[in-house]
Amino acid sequence: MKAKLLALALLASTQLYAQNDSLTMRKLSDDILLNGTCYDNLRVLCKQVGHRLSGSLQAAKAVAWGQQALEAAGADKVWLQAVDVPHWVRGKERLSLRFEGEKTFKDVKVLSIGNTVGTDGKVLEAPVVIVKSIEDFRLMNKEDVKGKIIFFNYRFRQDLVNTFEGYGDAGKYRWLAPNMAAAQGAAGVIIRSVSTGTDDEPHTGSMRYADTVKPIPAVAIGNHTADALEQACIKGNVTAQIQSDCKMLGTARSYNVIGEIKGSTYPDKIVMVGGHLDSWDVGEGAHDDGAGCVQSIEVIRALKAAGIRPKYTVRAVLFMNEENGLKGGMAYADSAKAARETHIFAIETDAGGFSPRGFSLEMKPEQRAQITQYKKLFLPYGIYDFEQVHGGADISPLMKQGVPVGGLIPDAQRYFDLHHTHADVFEAVNHRELKMGAVALTNLVYLVSKYGLR
Repeated sequence: MKAKLLALALLASTQLYAQNDSLTMRKLSDDILLNGTCYDNLRVLCKQVGHRLSGSLQAAKAVAWGQQALEAAGADKVWLQAVDVPHWVRGKERLSLRFEGEKTFKDVKVLSIGNTVGTDGKVLEAPVVIVKSIEDFRLMNKEDVKGKIIFFNYRFRQDLVNTFEGYGDAGKYRWLAPNMAAAQGAAGVIIRSVSTGTDDEPHTGSMRYADTVKPIPAVAIGNHTADALEQACIKGNVTAQIQSDCKMLGTARSYNVIGEIKGSTYPDKIVMVGGHLDSWDVGEGAHDDGAGCVQSIEVIRALKAAGIRPKYTVRAVLFMNEENGLKGGMAYADSAKAARETHIFAIETDAGGFSPRGFSLEMKPEQRAQITQYKKLFLPYGIYDFEQVHGGADISPLMKQGVPVGGLIPDAQRYFDLHHTHADVFEAVNHRELKMGAVALTNLVYLVSKYGLR
């Protein structure tokens, strides 16, 4: 009888907590949807700062913006954390193609892959050799590669519902193909962009040369141009000209921007939320990852506006250099380790400002079970997916130190249409979807900063 009464008492207590939490979450949601500043912050970041590649003047301007925005959000403390970042510049770039039977070269849309070398402004002219896949390339004779421009014509898989799975599959052509081709003596590389789009927008992104190869220029083309180049290669000979000024200018001093609300009970234990402040040097970095930055700032603003003093310290981090080096994430983790800080949870938002669908979780089973039990509280906000296992690039160094990590999962069907392109601009972000992502993040941070994580 006593056991039954105790069970009923625990059930009633749990229901009461759930009801109270539901009311608080609704209060936070209402405030973000009615009074939230994330969309206005994104407008300023995109339109007044613009794209912000690490080491650039715009990146420095973004650091100043981030510091001011966190202060305006009401953070108890805001500071800058020094980071030395790679300073790569794109400069002018051009790709021209001449198909079989044509007398002249025609310029096409192109973006050099990030961190690639250029041609020092000279014209690199060579025959184009098409390959369908890395596996096919490995079967080629070295003499068929040497001195050629290799066109890796691998399509983003449209049959994969999870577009991030497709990104992982196709992304290796940006990361690996230049090194593989260079090792066999190729003169340059063209890749079909890592893109779900049905347009002709080229996509940039990072790569790194292996120490064992002589760097060669590597560029990406949009899907329409890739289709035309594919057909031309099937019909006859194609020659390409690459001309670019891309180069690495060493390193530059930059900063992570950090703001926090000090915990009332466990001030030395931290719940962290973050996005990356840098972007590629095309478009405005709106979805990648201006959205994540303004959502992280919104977590601080909403908790302060609601008068919530979390038990654990809540910290927002705007990381620098996720795109072409990850130096900000590594510097933050190194600093946390040196200061012996305890992070009980870190969550990243770096998958676009689209409607939120869930949270990916990379942690112990009992910790996953604890967060998953909150699922019913999130269902009214369209949050249902707690099954994926992933954190994020900037918090991966923390994960290696044993910190439980997670990531916001937005609807990603359109993300790789815009990712790393000129089209990633403020106008491509919907204010409702952006704010709903901030609602999801704020509510999860609220729960973890209240109950901790086993």
